[in-house]
Amino acid sequence: MGIIAWIVLGLIAGAIAKAIYPGHQGGGFLATTGLGIVGAVVGGFLADALRIGGPVVAGVNLWSIALAVVGALVVLFVWGLLTQRAA
Repeated sequence: MGIIAWIVLGLIAGAIAKAIYPGHQGGGFLATTGLGIVGAVVGGFLADALRIGGPVVAGVNLWSIALAVVGALVVLFVWGLLTQRAA
């Protein structure tokens, strides 16, 4: 998949993950894009590790968007744990 496809997939996944995840997350356009791109990579890695997906994940389609959103949610959760302030 080309870099443009990764960016488009990252935009879509990051926006959907921020809309789904409860609570307030800081960050603007660049943070959302970065979160989505990292989430796409994490989602692809999880799909490969769990042996799901196969060649269907090779492009921008509904399955790859779903995997990227799940990956972005995981990244957003971990980021929230790392940046959590002590009460």
